Amino acid sequence: MIGREFLHAPGPTHIPQRVLNAMNRQPLDLVDDRLKELAKSCFEDLKGLFRTQGHVFIYAGNGHGSWEAVLANICAPGDTVLVPVVGHFAHEWADHARALGIETETIEGDWRQGIDPARIEEHLRRDTERRIKAVLAVQVDTATSLSCDVHAVRQAMDAAGHPALLVADAVASLGAMPFEMDAWGVDVAITASQKALMCPPGLAIVAANDKAVQTALATPRYQRYWDWNTRTGDEYYTKFCGTMPEHHMFALREALDLIKARGLEAIFRSQRILSSAVHQAVEAWSQAGAMAFNVPAASERAVTVTTVRTAAGIDPNRLRTHAREKLGLMIAGGLGKLGGSTFRIGHMGSVNEPMILGCLATLDLALKELGMPHGEGAVQAAIAHLARERTAA
Repeated sequence: MIGREFLHAPGPTHIPQRVLNAMNRQPLDLVDDRLKELAKSCFEDLKGLFRTQGHVFIYAGNGHGSWEAVLANICAPGDTVLVPVVGHFAHEWADHARALGIETETIEGDWRQGIDPARIEEHLRRDTERRIKAVLAVQVDTATSLSCDVHAVRQAMDAAGHPALLVADAVASLGAMPFEMDAWGVDVAITASQKALMCPPGLAIVAANDKAVQTALATPRYQRYWDWNTRTGDEYYTKFCGTMPEHHMFALREALDLIKARGLEAIFRSQRILSSAVHQAVEAWSQAGAMAFNVPAASERAVTVTTVRTAAGIDPNRLRTHAREKLGLMIAGGLGKLGGSTFRIGHMGSVNEPMILGCLATLDLALKELGMPHGEGAVQAAIAHLARERTAA
């Protein structure tokens, strides 16, 4: 492939050159003070990103590792969790809990609407024995591109007077949209390095408040590596349960510097604008009747990924393959029950207007080359939206 490929999957995402450069070095001795200071600064800055005064834990792992780290600390086999299922990753999180011997109750959704707080409140009110130990809520499910109101989940839990912990999956949202761990009453939050944090896959990150840590101390634990108790204190070897994943930490430090220099509010605004440009293009393509948003309500569409449904007879995997192999554009396919009937455009992290327009124009070209029905004017609609927003700024 001549020229640069465009990566527009919802993870891993495009890695800035500065982050790549930060990893292009030799490792440091584990007792080097420079390494300790780097790690300490990352822990502190991640607290700011989660908006918490709680504890942060970093593992060599991915988002699924974050799931297991949390469940291994706050639950023992036989405990019960509640999962509102809004998509593939919420479904998989519930399945992950079952694999650990945790009883799992679910509130099933249609994968096109966000979490319904009223159903959570109703479910928790019925739990008069207080068996449910935690509610597991996904802020953005990248399979469906649903954006859910985590704060509303806490309000529903409080209205039910239930003592369960609130655990939020912010893997596809942290650093791209508002997340207020302490203000929203979130007890545990998770993320991973390969999404809006603009790093390579490989770091699983967990934040936990004092209530969650105390719950973990009172819970029988059978996994040494995930144990929060062994990762507290000032000894950095134990904070990572062994050797620090140094080069991933070098990358994280650089990425956090980029986020800090730009400012969260500026990032959030940019994500809103760029995602809306994608939505304008999808709206135009949908006019031919062969495509549609998976999420009908604009207010529930994620700013980090857009899932597009295709009509019967339209193969989204053929579109993806053509875009990747012939045009150098990588987008994602459908997952779970949306497999074979959707494609997904990622737009989080290190993205800007030329990248978004390049992605949309290339997809438009692929649709034309494959003769797939689609409405015209998608790229022009995106450009017009960006011009309005940039002029208003």
